[in-house]
Amino acid sequence: MPPSPKSGSRAASRAAPKQGRRHDPVPRLNAAMACDTAFRIIARRSLAALTENREATYNGDPTALHQMRIALTHLRTAILFFSPMVSDSRRTRIRADLKWLNAHLGVMRDIDVAIERLKTANRRRPQAIPSHQAWTAKRAATHRLLARALVSARYRRLVKNTSDWIEHGPWSIRKGKEAARKRASPVAAYSLRKLAQWQRKLLKKSHRLAKMEAEKRHRLRLLNKKLAYSIESFEDLFPDRKFSSQRTALKHLRKAQRALGQLNDDARGHSLAVDLEKAGVRAPLQFLSPKREKRLIRTAAAAYRKLAALE
Repeated sequence: MPPSPKSGSRAASRAAPKQGRRHDPVPRLNAAMACDTAFRIIARRSLAALTENREATYNGDPTALHQMRIALTHLRTAILFFSPMVSDSRRTRIRADLKWLNAHLGVMRDIDVAIERLKTANRRRPQAIPSHQAWTAKRAATHRLLARALVSARYRRLVKNTSDWIEHGPWSIRKGKEAARKRASPVAAYSLRKLAQWQRKLLKKSHRLAKMEAEKRHRLRLLNKKLAYSIESFEDLFPDRKFSSQRTALKHLRKAQRALGQLNDDARGHSLAVDLEKAGVRAPLQFLSPKREKRLIRTAAAAYRKLAALE
């Protein structure tokens, strides 16, 4: 068993930005706010949510694991969304460390989803399914690796370095008129342009959804998630009439995301089942039903048609 998370939790707590603590007021975005200030608020929120769910994830809570992944994706998306402004010598390392953590969390989440499908297949006695023990053993082994990562020195450095970079990274003091202009630009104007660009790209990619293979659907799902999470980050601005359509767009994106997410979960579950079968354990679940696949693709395609109609 990995070491207790308490010491790591204290280090993560010290490294987390003060604005993320529950007893402090959480700053809200406003349309006239400078981009650098808006980025810091969004990134702080995400980093705080990440660290708040670490201990429960270490202890095996699948809900906390999911919330930790969501927070991490929000943070990675914010860095990408504001990339013209926050690109600097330290960003590459920050992104690499966040990708490392995401890989650990992702493998664990895939197994949790597959096991949930296993339970659904036999709600009364899931343990009676022949492969149940193999799945739970795989989960235990994967969780041990994740738990070690969550109390590692690399994780503690990740939290501290990311927090320091958000607040005082080289991007924040880069000289030159263009760099200063990007930092000072009103976030509403910048975000609306960026969201429109990402939406056009997503809709263009979605045209051939019905003929996409699993890997291309996965990439489309990631584009969808980046756009949806970016809009969520600007929910403080929804009362502004310029953002009135974003709430509706988010509804369609979430619907497409659920459908594409279920398709991706099926594909990942199938891959895990194949790995178990190679080890001599037969998985009795059919993760990729053609009928289910067609239904989910139709749902996502309909959501994209409605999203396109908003333009």
